[in-house]
Amino acid sequence: MAGKQSPQFSTRMVAALGLLIAVDVALSMFVHIPVPMTHGYVNLCDAGIFIAALLFGRRGGAIVGGASGFLLDMILGYSQYMFFSLIVHGLEGFIVGQFGANKSKGQQMLALTIGSVVMVAGYFISDSILYALPTGLMGIPMNAVQAIMGGIIAFPAVLQLKDRVKAQFN
Repeated sequence: MAGKQSPQFSTRMVAALGLLIAVDVALSMFVHIPVPMTHGYVNLCDAGIFIAALLFGRRGGAIVGGASGFLLDMILGYSQYMFFSLIVHGLEGFIVGQFGANKSKGQQMLALTIGSVVMVAGYFISDSILYALPTGLMGIPMNAVQAIMGGIIAFPAVLQLKDRVKAQFN
């Protein structure tokens, strides 16, 4: 039976995404600020997710986002968030990659904004389920700051890396 198969990841792509996950987790472990009011923490995970999504598209963004968020929560002792982070950060990476990869700077900025809103909303829902609605509301400003910091780091990094990545993976 002949059918359309989804494109496979090359060994080089798998290695690159694995390295991005490792760097994202390591960077986020180095810079993480606990927020006792929400039982969570602020980190730089979104920067790595945004970089992966803008450079490698929706699949790369989803893989790096979900794996980074999941592993980071597991390693830092926030196991209550692991599966929420897998979904929220995975969806964030997917959306940014879908709407921002190989697009104009303006479209990339819009994709970063949409992905950030998805992440903030996802953790509002997560905090509200895990704890209570007031906890979810208290997390909104800190998650917004985290997303903005991620975008501020990722956008110029992608501008510097995109030509090198295209040369290696196309």
